[in-house]
Amino acid sequence: LVSERVNAETLCHRLSSLNDLLTLQAIEIVASRFELPYVPWCWLVFGSEGRLEQTLATDQDNGLIFQAESSEHAAILREQFLPFAQAVNIALDRCGFPLCKGQIMASNPQWCLSSNEWQQAFERWLMEPHPESLLNSSIFFDLRPLYGHESLANELRDWLLASTPSFPLFLRAMVHNTLNWQSPLNWWQGFRYEDDKEFPHTVDLKKHGSRPFVDAARIYALARRIPDTNTVERLRAAGAQTWTAEQTAAMVDAFHHIQRIRLERQIAASEGEPSNRVDPDRLHELDRLILKETFKQIRLLQRSLTREYAPS
Repeated sequence: LVSERVNAETLCHRLSSLNDLLTLQAIEIVASRFELPYVPWCWLVFGSEGRLEQTLATDQDNGLIFQAESSEHAAILREQFLPFAQAVNIALDRCGFPLCKGQIMASNPQWCLSSNEWQQAFERWLMEPHPESLLNSSIFFDLRPLYGHESLANELRDWLLASTPSFPLFLRAMVHNTLNWQSPLNWWQGFRYEDDKEFPHTVDLKKHGSRPFVDAARIYALARRIPDTNTVERLRAAGAQTWTAEQTAAMVDAFHHIQRIRLERQIAASEGEPSNRVDPDRLHELDRLILKETFKQIRLLQRSLTREYAPS
């Protein structure tokens, strides 16, 4: 499909849908071996899977939410859910989804929480927008229910969308965090390469390409109570209130171009090679020109964010 140049939106949705189906099957198989508590619970996915934007290079980002009557009850239920969650994480690893190096998995007691505990964690991050909180928000605020009582996840997301606009300092911190982005274009619009001895003359398309779009779209979603988790859907919803149709289309096309090149690079990369880095000189002329225009779109998007949420 990549070699046939199927558009990136379709490719990422197909990959994410396939990964969803595999995960659902793994959960069902593992759940049949456990006597789980008789309380409502739901398996959550975060990050790129939560946004339906998974590429071929991905690991696990998941958690578990359950209903508990008290903090004591939550502690008891957590101990009952953790062996099951660990078995699911191991099964997914065997299916080709590597364990998360940052331990953002349901088998980590930090991310196997009751509804109240998840809400308390989110509220703590909103109230204290330090670097760790901003990092957590970039992963967990893209939550999506996958298996179980979806209402638990939907209620948590509804609470988050209703609450975030009341924390303008958090929103401004998110904006300043994403503005800490150095364009891969120099002042004469040529490519600027990172000082990386291991991978010279390359550009990181995740760090400098897709992430600024993802971060900006998340900020707009939280600030304007947009329920979508997908970056393109968030941009389209925000664009209907902010930009012209042409401007929105340009941003969406730019994001898709980055994603397509990332997928092509992931397929072409041999073992040990960076899967998200590209040497622009190895792209054909049209892709190279569009890549430059894509980075310009990021700058326009960031200017829009600055005007709205980070006034000087």
